[in-house]
Amino acid sequence: MKRFLTATTLLCLLTACAAPNNINRITSPDSVVVINDKNGRYKNLYTGEKTYPTTCTENCYPAHPDLLCKTGSENCQYQGLQTKPQLSTGYTVRWLGHASFVINTPNGQSVLFDPVKNQFDSPVALGFKLGGGIYRKAGAWPSEQELENIDAVMYSHIHYDHFNKADIQSIGNKPRYLTPLGMADNFPTGGFNITEMPWYSTTNIDDLVINAVPAHHFSARVLVPFIYEDNNKDLWNGWLLEQNGSTLFFAGDTGYSKHFKDIQQKYGDIDVCLIPIASYYSKESGKFYRYVHTTPEDALNAAQELNCKVMIPWGYGNSSWKMGDHTSHSALLRLLHMVKKMDAKTPLYILNEGESISL
Repeated sequence: MKRFLTATTLLCLLTACAAPNNINRITSPDSVVVINDKNGRYKNLYTGEKTYPTTCTENCYPAHPDLLCKTGSENCQYQGLQTKPQLSTGYTVRWLGHASFVINTPNGQSVLFDPVKNQFDSPVALGFKLGGGIYRKAGAWPSEQELENIDAVMYSHIHYDHFNKADIQSIGNKPRYLTPLGMADNFPTGGFNITEMPWYSTTNIDDLVINAVPAHHFSARVLVPFIYEDNNKDLWNGWLLEQNGSTLFFAGDTGYSKHFKDIQQKYGDIDVCLIPIASYYSKESGKFYRYVHTTPEDALNAAQELNCKVMIPWGYGNSSWKMGDHTSHSALLRLLHMVKKMDAKTPLYILNEGESISL
């Protein structure tokens, strides 16, 4: 009997004996969902040709004395003197690398945005390297005690550099997971508490108000030619936190569109804005890459339209995959150049991986 039970237990671990996930969907009266009538998949609020307010066309990546690099614009650290914005929001922001953040809220909650610790889920990581991609340097990662105290994990979309199943299993099923519509079926099984949310829907964790807001992007994770694809089957979101009258915005992967003005109109001026500045470059498909990823100048214009009191850029760095970038820090060089050229008024605060700031 003991041998039978042991074999059964082993089979259980290898198959489907894990607790089923708890999945629910929240909508609000003013929620917005845009469906492509041709195929029933999701689409952006503002499709079609884009007119960009600002575009750098020459000498976009000059060296900057505050960015110290080992070679060219690779393996860099930003060491410029920065003035901390005179805010009292109560938020603490820690950048883990690429799109991953730990946020401590004014009243003590702790949330994760798009946590990815190392490389992509297997076997895509191997395929990426065999196809000419790189294994990125691992980003910073919360300690076991920090993970134990996480209240919520929020994902912007299912692309591999933003959503890693192995990391979900590492974080565990104690926190609440918040995702765009359709994303829950990508989770491993293990008793995870998952809430799917469309654009302009709202939920709470105690007195922390969490709003799902639009992004201008796309989704895809699986492609088996002529057999299966999931292009835009799942939605893509940004996130807006509200507590004690202070707001923090995480844009998710996004291109520039009118949705930034819509968010400001609905929620008012934003205190802390986490906006991507990378992954917009492609020699072969430059128009599409910019369509779904903000350039540094797009990000600066978005921050102005959101009336951000401080903008923290992300997407570049030593822990990036350099997908859609010239180098690990080319996007930051372009940002530093365009801030001056545009005479941008939104205060910036630039973090290296692992660094944090209390605002």
